[in-house]
Amino acid sequence: MPSTSTQETSPQADTSLSHGLKQRHLSMIALGGVIGAGLFVGSGAGIAAAGPSIIIAYVLSGLLVMLVMRMLGEMSAAYPSSGSFSAHAERAIGPWAGFTVGWAFWVLLCTAVGLEGIGAAKIVSGWLPGTPEWAWVALFMVVFCGTNLAAVKNFGEFEFWFAALKVLAISLFLVLGVLAILGVLPGTDAPGTSNLSDFMPGGGEGLVIGLLASVFAYGGLETVTIAAAESEDPVRGVASAVRTAMWRIALFYIGSMAVVVTLVPWDSKEVVEKGPYVATLDHLGIPGAGQLMNVVVLVALLSAMNANIYGASRIAYSLVERGQGPKALGRVAGGVPRIAVLASSVFGFLCVLLSYWRPDDVFTWLLNMIGAVILVVWIFIAVSQLRLRRRVEREAPEKLVVRMWAFPVLTWVALAGMVAIFVLMAREPDTRVQLYSTGAMTLVLAVVGYAWQRARARD
Repeated sequence: MPSTSTQETSPQADTSLSHGLKQRHLSMIALGGVIGAGLFVGSGAGIAAAGPSIIIAYVLSGLLVMLVMRMLGEMSAAYPSSGSFSAHAERAIGPWAGFTVGWAFWVLLCTAVGLEGIGAAKIVSGWLPGTPEWAWVALFMVVFCGTNLAAVKNFGEFEFWFAALKVLAISLFLVLGVLAILGVLPGTDAPGTSNLSDFMPGGGEGLVIGLLASVFAYGGLETVTIAAAESEDPVRGVASAVRTAMWRIALFYIGSMAVVVTLVPWDSKEVVEKGPYVATLDHLGIPGAGQLMNVVVLVALLSAMNANIYGASRIAYSLVERGQGPKALGRVAGGVPRIAVLASSVFGFLCVLLSYWRPDDVFTWLLNMIGAVILVVWIFIAVSQLRLRRRVEREAPEKLVVRMWAFPVLTWVALAGMVAIFVLMAREPDTRVQLYSTGAMTLVLAVVGYAWQRARARD
């Protein structure tokens, strides 16, 4: 069988992925991918637990994510593939590793599609009381499944405009927030440091909860390296996206958290109930701004649904191309793996029924199922980069367009940070169940992957 990179980067008639994503699509996907649903929706609980020290939590987890993205960027620029870290893990560690991390991430993305659909439905049904949430989930699933069944450039256009709106909204939020902090926004007084005086109200335990919340808010950044394989210039696209990750993370995540906790008391109930961004704009008394931000949150959720169906289908396609899944999922029509798109949408449609049968606890149940998968993915990325870097230096040093900083020291630092987060999760009752469920799923996949590898070796 030819190498993965050859299969996935050499267009063949109607049997391989198209290269319909332009550089502007990839740049905006990278930019918008930083501003995810986790930032808008999930950060409120972190602020409630950690108080103003949520800034430290986002700085620490942001540094870890920068290292992970740099490692992933190095490998993806050297070996562009729609399988991204799954293909890298197979190349560096073995087929069982690619199988394990690939299908674990597929489950994560498919489940996230359902989570985001339910979250978006709650917003719309709040605007239109009496309309059933399950009907909205069904509508969103039909729209984005259809979008992903069409040409990849349609996905690119959707994400381009979704991301543009998110970037505009978060930038405007930061500008208004800074003006309010300085006391030059009409109708507002400078808060000074009054809301920061009790910087760590929950002590070390609160900071840990905030740290865990911030780690999972960063999930989804990996999609840009999957999308890069279908761009006009995969190597340049990955390199550009990864190199700008640092200022994007610092500005959008850490900057916005600093604005929120400076302007709004950390223990305000509205931070959790409305979300930190809506609560901040309502606190500033800007007419209609809070509801407008709700529209942006809805767009962020819909954007994440669209991107996750895309990412899941490409991961599944790559796994099948490498002989690690049902062959039917690898069928391509019009440059799109349509069977993989449908399979990746099944769980989202299942969530239509779940939100009808169990509307009160389905969100928590789904979250617990996939809570720690992103950390498993990051560990495989770090281990793969440790092993691949030396190989690339020996065999094809010209492929090192993106280089990991201070290799191998910072790679080991990142791995230590991931292990530390696992330990912290084991100590917290709320995250322990996520750790155990993710661990059980990963172990099962590893055993199946190893058995699959042995069977293929015998054949």
